[in-house]
Amino acid sequence: IDRAPRPSWRPPPCAAGALGGCEAKRGDGLDSGRLSRPNASSSPPRTTIGSGIGTFASFASVHDQSNRQIEKMASSGEGLFAGSEETDGEVVDLRSDTVTKPTAEMRNAMATAKVGDDGRGDDPIVKELESYAAGLFNKEAGLFCPSGTMGNLICVLCHCRERGSEVIVGDKSHLCLYEQGGISTLGGVHSRQLPNNPDGTIDPDRIAQAVRSDDPHYPVTRLICLENTHNHCGGRILSLEYMRKVGEIAKAAGVPIHIDGARIMNAATALGVTPAKITKHADSVSICLSKGLGAPIGAVIVGSQSFIKEARRMRKALGGQLRQVGVVAAPGLIALQRMPSHLKEDHRHALQLAKSLVTIRGLVVDIECVETNMVIVDVRALERSVEDVIYALQVRGIHSGSMEEGTLRLVTHHHISDQDIERTVKTFSEVVRHFEEAPIDSSFEGSGSRRNEH
Repeated sequence: IDRAPRPSWRPPPCAAGALGGCEAKRGDGLDSGRLSRPNASSSPPRTTIGSGIGTFASFASVHDQSNRQIEKMASSGEGLFAGSEETDGEVVDLRSDTVTKPTAEMRNAMATAKVGDDGRGDDPIVKELESYAAGLFNKEAGLFCPSGTMGNLICVLCHCRERGSEVIVGDKSHLCLYEQGGISTLGGVHSRQLPNNPDGTIDPDRIAQAVRSDDPHYPVTRLICLENTHNHCGGRILSLEYMRKVGEIAKAAGVPIHIDGARIMNAATALGVTPAKITKHADSVSICLSKGLGAPIGAVIVGSQSFIKEARRMRKALGGQLRQVGVVAAPGLIALQRMPSHLKEDHRHALQLAKSLVTIRGLVVDIECVETNMVIVDVRALERSVEDVIYALQVRGIHSGSMEEGTLRLVTHHHISDQDIERTVKTFSEVVRHFEEAPIDSSFEGSGSRRNEH
């Protein structure tokens, strides 16, 4: 049941005329009274240099008028931009913070962005975004990437230039579970998977022991990867003290650290520190812009000047170099500058939700583990499949997802209100009551759910 609202905006009549062959009045900047596609049954018109220039000029004029109308709507909150910060009132979507929609300010910035060719270093907004991100994390340089997965891949491949290199990584990390093994597929990098603890950490002693000795039988340890906050462990935060300990181990071994910081701004918000303090011991960091920060697309990686120079080359090889990227970098800049202030509210909502759900018979929630914007709910006591629970919630307008066996994951974000939390708790109560009253074999035949990789 996906009731996402459809955009109400349609192309202005002049733009539709240029692209779809409708009538256009004289005085609209067109050289002729009508601009239309030739009829398929008619003979192709003869083209002269003069008529070609006239048609191009007509289209350019129409294009300018269309842009001006879009900018007007963006600034006034009309059409596509109207109510863009609101979600469909019929659905409370807690599947992930990746479902967030760009704010009106972001859409306005996209429509009015001054752009250039980023492949030639000419896009001013993406350069501003990269510089701002680098400063925020106290690194020398930054690089925009289309996705966090590409950002992680670029960083691992740049640290592990030789095939057969080894990276130490948690067995429940996003990089290990949900990125298609890209580091081995594309880079020939071997992953040394160490067990993640429930709080997302890897025992420091295990990390130290996993660094390979200089032996021709072994791959060479080139990198240590950490994830902060940790998605699969329920949004848990790796503490500053833990980061320091791993930093000391890495420094002693001469091995760099990469941080998958898809939600690192959540960690900084919860700890009440700057993100630079968390990543002090890291050589590279990837930051996702399209999760809790609400941008529609993109990630930024930060590191030293020399590292980002190599990363830029790697991005080109992977097909990630874009052209007029300012239209997506603009909302990304707003995401980094404005949206972190909203994350504290997301965390409050998650804790509010957890404290309420734990009072419902049959639901188990470890409130001490709710550190950011994720709530893990154990539903095994209901003696129903996770798919049954998800479907029962879904048909009542609450979207959720599965995590480990027998558990749901609920993720709060800037579209979720206090009223949404209250409604979610009420709906959970209804579902549990329904399961208690219904026969055990009357399972819902729903669509089920994929596990929450994001």
